Amino acid sequence: MAEELLYEKSCGAVVCCQKDDGIKYLLVCEHGGFWVFPKGHMEAGESEHETALREVKEETGIDVVFVDGFRMVDEHNLAREGCPNKIKQTVYFLAKYEDQEFVPQESEISKIMLTDFESATAVLSFESFKNILSQADKFLKQNQ
Repeated sequence: MAEELLYEKSCGAVVCCQKDDGIKYLLVCEHGGFWVFPKGHMEAGESEHETALREVKEETGIDVVFVDGFRMVDEHNLAREGCPNKIKQTVYFLAKYEDQEFVPQESEISKIMLTDFESATAVLSFESFKNILSQADKFLKQNQ
């Protein structure tokens, strides 16, 4: 008999801002050394948007505003983390902010980087994140 798959759901955001020299993207470095987008687990009673807003605020110290119309889902098996019957689903939104100081959540985040699309693509730790960033960048440019 096949074991039932369990799902773990998180939400986060591709966070960006407009600078004089173009759009910059915010990435966070987890203590494991992986560069990712701010994200985290949904709590009981939260909507996807509420989770994403809370997690961005907790991990970076900034408040963001969503860009309407962008939502992407990333799913992967957690076998690497020792949970072969668990699928992690993360929903990403696109969000903007202006003129705020970053405050990394020391328990989860070691560094925060604000960088252009090319540099962000180069440091992102996973192909799925590079794809999400590419789609977000394309969406922004088509909807300016």
